Amino acid sequence: MDYKKNPSLPIMLSFLFICLSLNNHLSLGAETISANQPLSGDQTISSNGGNFELGFFTPGNSSRSNYYIGIWFKKVSLRTIVWVANRETPVSDRISSVLRISDGNLVLFNESQIPIWSTNLSSTSSGPLEAVLQDDGNFVLREGSANSPKLLWQSFDNPTDTWFPGAKMAYNNRTKQNMRLISWKNSEDPAPGLFALELQQNTNSYIILWNKSVPYWSSGPWNGKIFSSVPEMIANYIYNFSYVSNENESYFTYSVAHTSTISRFFMNISGQIQQQSWLESTKQWNLFWSQPRTTQCEVYAFCGPFGVCNQQSMPFCNCLKYFQPTSDKSWNLSDFSAGCARKTSLQCGNDTLANGKRDKFWEMPNMKLPDHPQTVAVGSSSECESTCLNNCSCIAYAYGDHCSIWIGELLNLQQLTSADTNGGTLYLKLAASELSVSPPSKKRMTLLLIFGITSVIVLCASISMCIWQRKMSKRKENRQINKRNQAHRMFHSESHVQELIDLGELKEEDEKGLDLPSYDLESIRVATGIFSDENKLGQGGYGPVYKGKLPSGQEIAVKRLSRVSGQGLKEFKNEAWGLWTDNMLMDLMDETLRDTCIADQFVKCLNIGLLCVQSNPSDRPTMSIVIKMLDGETVNLPAPKRPAFVIGRDQSSSTSSNKPKSINEVTNSLEAR
Repeated sequence: MDYKKNPSLPIMLSFLFICLSLNNHLSLGAETISANQPLSGDQTISSNGGNFELGFFTPGNSSRSNYYIGIWFKKVSLRTIVWVANRETPVSDRISSVLRISDGNLVLFNESQIPIWSTNLSSTSSGPLEAVLQDDGNFVLREGSANSPKLLWQSFDNPTDTWFPGAKMAYNNRTKQNMRLISWKNSEDPAPGLFALELQQNTNSYIILWNKSVPYWSSGPWNGKIFSSVPEMIANYIYNFSYVSNENESYFTYSVAHTSTISRFFMNISGQIQQQSWLESTKQWNLFWSQPRTTQCEVYAFCGPFGVCNQQSMPFCNCLKYFQPTSDKSWNLSDFSAGCARKTSLQCGNDTLANGKRDKFWEMPNMKLPDHPQTVAVGSSSECESTCLNNCSCIAYAYGDHCSIWIGELLNLQQLTSADTNGGTLYLKLAASELSVSPPSKKRMTLLLIFGITSVIVLCASISMCIWQRKMSKRKENRQINKRNQAHRMFHSESHVQELIDLGELKEEDEKGLDLPSYDLESIRVATGIFSDENKLGQGGYGPVYKGKLPSGQEIAVKRLSRVSGQGLKEFKNEAWGLWTDNMLMDLMDETLRDTCIADQFVKCLNIGLLCVQSNPSDRPTMSIVIKMLDGETVNLPAPKRPAFVIGRDQSSSTSSNKPKSINEVTNSLEAR
């Protein structure tokens, strides 16, 4: 046909192509697959009430091109798969793969048109067949018309991991076959996992099996209302449970009290059975109950060979020391079933290793010991260790009341808390290269802990002492600075007078005296070394006498009135004068000076001193006369009258204060000419 003569031909061809594409990618619009209507690509079928949908899907967030035929909740926004046909044999191309009725069965052909899954019916059918997705989630193959169909096969009899309301979990009393819920391998692989739920007919209870062989949980027997180990079943306001047993079969079934409730009962990859209901308000599944409900570590061998389960950590599973996950990808998907493997091979039985060092053991306290130990008759822990070390098949040992060793894989290991007294110590065999230093014993660990704590205490004490010493040093330095400042002030006062004398600026005028400086208590303390006992010259009734040294180097003597002295301030001031009048001046001399001091010179100095402190300034000698007196130029000195004493004044103030002074603040001051 010439499209130039028929310009509408390209438009018709384009429209036909679009229709074919839509037919390949849109839903079939019905709940049925028939001989004339297969399913492929993105086509799906839906149940009559719109509860469920069937088609090709890719599980989880898998980036692999693995496609499966499955059923999911159509009204749940979070896609939740409840049944899988080809769970062990995915297809890589959903477009060229097809699910259709062939030779009396429902068959899935892959991209190479090879059948990979089938309902596997052996009887032949004479009438037409159709596969229908029902609104209860049951996918059935039936023969005949919709009015009088004959059921040939149904998904309720071939569950994967999910148990639907209305379906049976049965045991065939005639064939002795169990119906099982088997978990997915992981969140991205619907292949059968390690955990399965089945009915145990002889006890009328359900059990969960690990690897189809090891039971690790039981529902307890049926008591007419609930299973004894599942008390949550009492809350039947959501679910109605029933148990039936007859000569043909024993089964358990349940229904939902409200048909609008979306619910599922499934065997999780965690090894727990869980019952959940969908909450549209939160767009999440709500957990109604789960078993085993106590701890995740109750699931048998949850962490796989050489994996340790710890209920106190997240994730629950970790590898033994010096082991690593067999598959990092599986562990990231919470599939720990493959467990862990050694990083370094053992020396025992391995002639290819060059170092030649014997294997060693790693101590693991507070452990729930692995399953399947072998008992060895030995008399001590060292003999038990030697037995395991010399047996290349032995990978661990423990010694308590007896010696236990383990051959092959370690399964069901669990780290217990320190408060759990049911654990034991496991000694794991490792390559010597991984334990270059022997693991510390408990005694050594205790000593190390004590040493560490003691070291911390000593360190803290040392730091505190250093801080205290620095503070004390700073205080001492500040006191020394204050003393130097005070000594400087005293030296400045003394040297000022000396300079005036040396420069001849002291004008000697009759009836006019010179105002000499006074010293405060702190200056006297500095000069006498804070009245130290080393500087003490003697003791009198008024108190002690101290020698001192001025900043200029001049030595002085200082009298200090004692607090406990029976004499008062008046006696203190007049004691020297009283000795003069009684002709007892030699009593003022310190006994240590009697052998070296010239008595005449001593009396002469006292005479001059008393003349310098006369009450009337006119009776006082001028400084030039004092010097002549001291030089011996004056032979006969006048007798002194009663001296004048005044309370010391503060040189830093221009006015005197009427404030009373304490005894220790008393200093002598005089006016000289």
